[in-house]
Amino acid sequence: MLGMRPPVLAQPLSLLRLHPANQVTLARAGLAVAVAALTVDSFREPVPVAFLVTLAAIALVLDGIDGWVARRTGTTTFGARFDAEVDAFLILVLSSYVARSAGVWVLAIGLARYAFLVAGGPLPWLRGSLPPRYWRKVVAATEGVVLTVAAARLFPMTVTRVALAGGLVLIAESFGRDVWWLWRRREKAYGRTRATVAGLLTGLALLLVWAELVAPDHPRDLTLGAFARIPLEGIAFVVLAIALPAISRIRPAWLLGPTLGLLVVLKILNLGFFVSFDRPFDPGQDWKFAGIGIETLRLSYGRTDATLATVAVVVLVLAVLVVTTLAVRRLTRVAARHRNWSLRAAAALGLAAGVGWFAGAPVASMSAAGLALREVRAVRADIRDPAVFARAIRQDRFAATPGSRLLRGLRGKDVIVAFVESYGKVAVQGSSFAPQVDAALDAGTQRLRAAGFAARSGFLTSATFGGISWLGHSTLQSGLWVNSQRRYDQLVKTNRLTLSLAFKRAGWRTVDDVPSNDRAWPEGSSFYHYDKIYDRRDVGYHGPTFTYASMPDQYVLAALQRLELAKRPRRPLFAEVDLVSSHTPWTRIPQLIDWRAVGDGSIYKSLPAGTLSKESLWGNQTRVREAYAQSIEYTLNALVSFVAHYGRKNLVLVLLGDHQPATVITGQEPSHDVPISIVAHDPKVLQRIGGWGWQLGLRPDPRAPVWPMSAFRDRFLRAFGSTSAAGGSA
Repeated sequence: MLGMRPPVLAQPLSLLRLHPANQVTLARAGLAVAVAALTVDSFREPVPVAFLVTLAAIALVLDGIDGWVARRTGTTTFGARFDAEVDAFLILVLSSYVARSAGVWVLAIGLARYAFLVAGGPLPWLRGSLPPRYWRKVVAATEGVVLTVAAARLFPMTVTRVALAGGLVLIAESFGRDVWWLWRRREKAYGRTRATVAGLLTGLALLLVWAELVAPDHPRDLTLGAFARIPLEGIAFVVLAIALPAISRIRPAWLLGPTLGLLVVLKILNLGFFVSFDRPFDPGQDWKFAGIGIETLRLSYGRTDATLATVAVVVLVLAVLVVTTLAVRRLTRVAARHRNWSLRAAAALGLAAGVGWFAGAPVASMSAAGLALREVRAVRADIRDPAVFARAIRQDRFAATPGSRLLRGLRGKDVIVAFVESYGKVAVQGSSFAPQVDAALDAGTQRLRAAGFAARSGFLTSATFGGISWLGHSTLQSGLWVNSQRRYDQLVKTNRLTLSLAFKRAGWRTVDDVPSNDRAWPEGSSFYHYDKIYDRRDVGYHGPTFTYASMPDQYVLAALQRLELAKRPRRPLFAEVDLVSSHTPWTRIPQLIDWRAVGDGSIYKSLPAGTLSKESLWGNQTRVREAYAQSIEYTLNALVSFVAHYGRKNLVLVLLGDHQPATVITGQEPSHDVPISIVAHDPKVLQRIGGWGWQLGLRPDPRAPVWPMSAFRDRFLRAFGSTSAAGGSA
């Protein structure tokens, strides 16, 4: 019957024989299957309703007969069980059929029995045996009659729905009464199960806290062996839980739980930052990147994916804090309740750690304590750093140099500093895709030579990795090591001499071309002192976006030519150009086209630009690396083609990467080095840097010197005729 629980013991073989009552029930089961077949067919094509209703009615009549036969023959044990399941199945089938016309809510009548069974999984007390109750049989018969009449459509739909609603109330009452009966007697059925569940929860809490204490915060250490170490902090925690009196025990648990949760969040952040930026998370500064990170996700992957990712991060952080706190609180209670066993376990673990240390096998771990200590030191360093950086900002030998003594070796030249997004050393050395990028660089060198240009190349160590490009830009321009957002914010509020300001002071027109920007950038005027800043709003682009890139790099260069270089008469131009077609996720890579066809960018609407989705691309590391290499090739080819097509004899191009790509491209433990090249038509330009040790051509040799990116400004100014305010060579 509905809601009735069969005995859990297996039935004797003699009771499984098909006695007369069971034969009747078996016939009912066959009729129910036939009704189910007709119901399934009704979803594809109309079925004879009269036939379906007749089969259901016969099954209902037989429901009364099999019970009478069972009682007369004394075979009720298995028959009651069989009969109840046939009743439930027939009601489910009929409710599925009727729900199509009366409303999906009718399915609740048929699903009630199965919801009761499923709920018994997580709630063991629902699996207890119920006493016989005739009312269940009445309710089951009533449901069958109401559903059969509804299927026959003998009455108006309003009357039918009222009858069905009454049936739903009846079945809810029947199951509700059984649930209440089982709930009141749950202790007997649930006592042993509760003890088992409690033990499992304690074991899970122990495993969770153990794993959180020993978990590493660097991807290179993320191995199974790392989790097999003994957490010394855990041993200390057990001793503390046992030593404290009961009244004082709860406070450390509520303190240590959230603290450990925060350390786990920091470990997760460190893992993410090492993967993305090859450095740990800095709690004193990196929280400022939250808004920027969300915006970058939105531009790269879409608003929906960015929102889902943000919500997932918030839920994860809250879950870690809450679950960790509950686990620590549970372990505190258990350790205090079982003092002797807890002390023995702590002593055994401490002894094992000591033996391992003497044997030269470091099995002990202080990962959590070490992380907490490092974070404290990092915060202290962050507090001291503003004063240190302020002194570095003031120490500038070129700060007061007049324009007449700046950049005399480049007078009359147009100078373009082109930052290529994520163009790192991995693109040209030590990777599976480096040969194809090197081939593009060698071909570019030949094409430049044919156009009368030459190049020299080396390496710089960027102040950033994997992203946050403006740190690299400001490092190159200011001659200072700007490796954090706090340093950047401090720098742009000063009057530090930048390359752009040096060119402006010496008489050049200065512009910045940042096609990824879509809003005002005050620092471009107040700190870099550009005469003009171009962003995506004012370069006349009418084509599609390319994930993060608002427009192809070729269009950016064509717009610079149209808006600045092609004008006559004009002053010499200094321009910083930020090229971002090689920005992650590399799913839409433009193709190089004829410069005369670029126009307003509308042509890109009809050109293919990658067919792989983000999911299929990022699900395969080889594909991701190939796509990255293709994007770098595109931008390098665009720059070479631009110089060959538009370059005049007075053009000087400084081409460099802003940072290495993320570790998904570079692998673990990468350098932070990026290639840099200077391209010029005038041989005297490259002669001035002949002493730098840079190799000829666009491809830097592995033996090329590597400078900090912060060293470039002063070397560049000195090489091209700048002197300090005192009059001597700086």
